[in-house]
Amino acid sequence: MREFVKPKVVVSKCIEFDHCRYNGDMISSPIVAKLKDYVDFLPVCAEVEIGLGIPRSSVRIVLENGEHRLIQPSSGKDVTEDMKAFCTNFLDSVGEVDGFILKFRSPSCGLKDVKVYPSVSKSGAIEKTSGYFGGEVLKRYPLLPIEDEGRLRNARIKEHFLTKLFLLAAFRKVKSEGSIKDLVRFHTENKYLLMAYSQAELRKLGAIVANKENKPFKEQISDYEGHLYRAFTKPPRYTSSINVLMHALGHFSENLSNGEKALFFDWIQKYREGKTSLCPAINTIRSWVVRFEDQYLMHQTFFEPYPEGLLEVDPVNSQFREDLWK
Repeated sequence: MREFVKPKVVVSKCIEFDHCRYNGDMISSPIVAKLKDYVDFLPVCAEVEIGLGIPRSSVRIVLENGEHRLIQPSSGKDVTEDMKAFCTNFLDSVGEVDGFILKFRSPSCGLKDVKVYPSVSKSGAIEKTSGYFGGEVLKRYPLLPIEDEGRLRNARIKEHFLTKLFLLAAFRKVKSEGSIKDLVRFHTENKYLLMAYSQAELRKLGAIVANKENKPFKEQISDYEGHLYRAFTKPPRYTSSINVLMHALGHFSENLSNGEKALFFDWIQKYREGKTSLCPAINTIRSWVVRFEDQYLMHQTFFEPYPEGLLEVDPVNSQFREDLWK
């Protein structure tokens, strides 16, 4: 079993941490609840931090003279500048973080699909945007894993988020405390994972690790970081994950019975059709890794990209397959 670096994650405080929504509610999120055992969370409620109470009248984004303003319709109070100041001060002081989980469609924390209204009076939305805090997070940390609790209900979005989160936390430790030797080990252990995400970036990262130009570690790790982020910009296509599993199968194929291989191929086909997650096929390979004591595969993060307690064998709706990974 792998040892994992605890990621540092900023989370909207109303999600599983406090009854601080405008109506005094707290949002339930199974993934955030589970992550409490594995992540160092930093909960924050932007609206409470700028002095709005609990409960409070809701705020909305209003288009005034071509500019978005954050206004509380019941009082007419404009809290735009207060919110902007909070976003700047909080993110300037938060230090290194590995990811964010923010409130879906919130005018403060929403990442997208936040409604913009033509006035403070009752009216239909005229466009959609990011919330003030959520938008600033996306602007400052475009390469980090950032999601809202709504999208994390989807198994494959969640899988990509967790994979990237724990990988970048591990890299942060190598960058801050490590050496060339630690970088070589990190790269070696993540080769299969990188193969699934981007073979082109895997080749570039391999060249950086080889370090034929004898660059100092600080310069080498900076080069590596840029390409690592590029490799994990998008989730892997499901066909790439299948390719990695087939590559791993080659380590054992001559020692497996026809029945064992047939069971593995059945899981692969179900995953290809969107009928199950990747977990059953991965766990099958992991059982063979232990059985045949394959030391190389035993340390590949692809087979355990995040803590086992977060793994789920959930059905995956086929509509999220190829269109999601484009």
